[in-house]
Amino acid sequence: MATDFLARLKQSPVLCDGAMGTLLYAKGIFINRSYDELNLSQPDLIRGIHHEYLQAGAEIIETNTFGANSFRLGRHSLADKVSDINRAGVRIAGEAAKSFDVWVAASVGPLGTRIEPLGKTSFQEARDAFRQQIEVLVEGGIDLLMFETFGYLEEIHQAMLAARDVSSSVPIVAQVTIDEDGNCLDGSAPETFVSKLAEWGADVIGCNCSVGPVAMLDAMERVRAATSLPLAAQPNAGIPRSVDGRNIYLCSPEYMASYARKFVTAGVRLVGGCCGTTPEHIRVMKSALRVGEARGKAALKPTADGHATPKPAPAVPLQERSLLGAKLARGEFVTMVEIVPPKGIDIRKEVEGARFLKSVGVDAVNIPDSPRASARMSNQALSLLIQREIGIDAILHYTCRDRNVLCIQSDLLGAAAVGIKNLICITGDPPKMGNYPDATAVFDVDAIGLVNIVHNLNRGLDLGGNPIGAGTGFVIGVGANPGLTDLDEEIRRFEYKVQAGAEYAVTQPVFDLRLLENFLRRIEHCRIPVVAGIWPLVSVRNAEFMKNELRVSVPDAILERMARAQTPEAARAEGVAVAREMLIAARQMVQGAQISAPSGRYSSAVDVLEALGGDNGSVATA
Repeated sequence: MATDFLARLKQSPVLCDGAMGTLLYAKGIFINRSYDELNLSQPDLIRGIHHEYLQAGAEIIETNTFGANSFRLGRHSLADKVSDINRAGVRIAGEAAKSFDVWVAASVGPLGTRIEPLGKTSFQEARDAFRQQIEVLVEGGIDLLMFETFGYLEEIHQAMLAARDVSSSVPIVAQVTIDEDGNCLDGSAPETFVSKLAEWGADVIGCNCSVGPVAMLDAMERVRAATSLPLAAQPNAGIPRSVDGRNIYLCSPEYMASYARKFVTAGVRLVGGCCGTTPEHIRVMKSALRVGEARGKAALKPTADGHATPKPAPAVPLQERSLLGAKLARGEFVTMVEIVPPKGIDIRKEVEGARFLKSVGVDAVNIPDSPRASARMSNQALSLLIQREIGIDAILHYTCRDRNVLCIQSDLLGAAAVGIKNLICITGDPPKMGNYPDATAVFDVDAIGLVNIVHNLNRGLDLGGNPIGAGTGFVIGVGANPGLTDLDEEIRRFEYKVQAGAEYAVTQPVFDLRLLENFLRRIEHCRIPVVAGIWPLVSVRNAEFMKNELRVSVPDAILERMARAQTPEAARAEGVAVAREMLIAARQMVQGAQISAPSGRYSSAVDVLEALGGDNGSVATA
């Protein structure tokens, strides 16, 4: 059947079925159900939908297994049912197809979780999950594999690798989902994703979901120009509109049919429909394909040599990006002090604090992004104002908590344009920690994914690998926590950050030197400059908060020292003394110190830095 399927595509177009989820929803199945599990609990319902599409003229029906992987099923406590659900999906489709001369395609969708470099799931974990599903589908006797609605090339790559682990002969239809500009959701242009999919062994390349017929036809014309492989196109029945609380797809069957003909003229060989497409759409599309010549644009011929993968621009050397970058590149000890943005718009205290810190020789000010998920002034705005007014390097904390990948890229391009050059890329505190616990978080990527994005921007490439001109020239910092209980996981994530492009790291506050020493020993194989976080405690209550609520390791001996202080002034002095001891002891282990200034007491931070004396040369003594 594999040879028959690919040979048939060369002769004439093949019509696939339409949406499964749309019909299940229309038949009263709530969207919070696992639609894949219905293979077990309501097989007759699934079989009936297959029959509707077959009777409408579909020549390919897809198994009801789009989300039948361990990650998606796990959300419904069904991770142990991967084999049962996929096996049932193949059996039901096969039974429905018995009386028809059609192909059964195994529907395989994304895992529903971000994989590296933008998420925590490793390539190997993704590949294993896809293999687990595909093994059952192939054993069940499917005719082809239909990968669909993949927004990220790295994820579909793992799915294709898993497919070839299982079988070298089952045809692969590799489909990505696109935006209105025709780009994959990770930003990859057709010229990029087509070459990749072809390189990875796709037999058919296409697009499905997300957009309606018009945008998809534009994209398919670009895809056709980039490859001679057979193409697939399965658009939504238009863009959904909310009607009485329900998403309704408004493209008529006749409209979809007119574009089915245009797709064929554009060189598409496998035509179908995605969300909103019903058996009635397929029936009219079948009739239209029989009519003959379409009235669209003529298919574009593929180029002889395809399109070259965009080459990154040469990265600006670290020492040329900023004063901080220059000191890091020279191996000099760097000093930075934290300035927390105000809760209002009055920045006089922060600006004067920066002026004071520069006057005593501090290298840079470190400006967090709404720490503890509190609502504060934009740290990007404060960084810009301080740099322009004071002339000291600002280090911008940039978090993933409040921004999707589009906003991240937009923000960072803007930051580079106005002269912000130093970053610390962090995941960010969840909103429930802050003063607006009902606020939602985004977390499209975590710190590892964010570093990847910044690294690409530094090389003049956007998220999808498309050229953007000159690189951004950021100095890329990350966070590290030597005191975590699960240090193995912290080391693993640190390795990923370094691989992604991190150039220095700032630790959580250090109160236990043994933990810092152990951490530095564990990262020797991926060492980058490490800046130790130093926090001058202000009271025993502050110390208890750090230990019990922020989970920073604070030894009992330090708690006892802070408890012995009889007055607030004595407690602050003791906190400075502890911080000075930590700084002196860590001085030879690390490449810098970040001093916090609790309650905006910048003089306390300078009191700590004075412990460096003439050894550093950048901080004046009192």
